[in-house]
Amino acid sequence: MTTKQMPNATFIPEVIKIIEAGHTVTLPLRGYSMRPFLEDGRDKAILTKAKKAKAGDVVLAEISEGNFVLHRIVNIYDDVATLRGDGNLGVEYCHLDDIKATAVGFYRKNKITADYTNGTKWLIYSWLWTRLYPIRRYLLYLHRHLFIKQ
Repeated sequence: MTTKQMPNATFIPEVIKIIEAGHTVTLPLRGYSMRPFLEDGRDKAILTKAKKAKAGDVVLAEISEGNFVLHRIVNIYDDVATLRGDGNLGVEYCHLDDIKATAVGFYRKNKITADYTNGTKWLIYSWLWTRLYPIRRYLLYLHRHLFIKQ
């Protein structure tokens, strides 16, 4: 199998067209912003057309022209969503119209069965991890130094 990489600004709009046509897309993950549970190059997200976004959802959003992120919605105020990657301390913002897809599941650790976002495992993880925000910096430090091969 041959793998090709291209800039997200080129690739993601094509993925969004497929999603908007009513299809589900499985997208390999790039980047480290959703650590410790989703890893660069290892895991895949199952994306579907965004419906009514709510806090806690993991979404594909365009935060600026051609700049896409797959992050969790922390808060929604009026028509602006506050986003934060599980491995990030800072936040980004986007309008609700800039949310292009919702993650409904993830293939993690090269498994052939998905962890769905409405499943008990994901809901417990999400509930716990979002409440650990005040100490997340230290947990991420430990994760990077104990579990990530340098």
